[in-house]
Amino acid sequence: MAYKILDTCISCGACAADCPVSCISQGDTIYVVDAAACIDCGTCASVCPVGAPVQE
Repeated sequence: MAYKILDTCISCGACAADCPVSCISQGDTIYVVDAAACIDCGTCASVCPVGAPVQE
């Protein structure tokens, strides 16, 4: 199950920098996950200071 990023995202970029498959990018207002490329590793959730990445 892929991760998604909630509206609580503060756009710090920590998740994108640490994603091992580079499936996270800056969206219009928050970072977004490409669900097709996400390998469900949880790295994004572990580095996010506000807990914005969650499993869908």
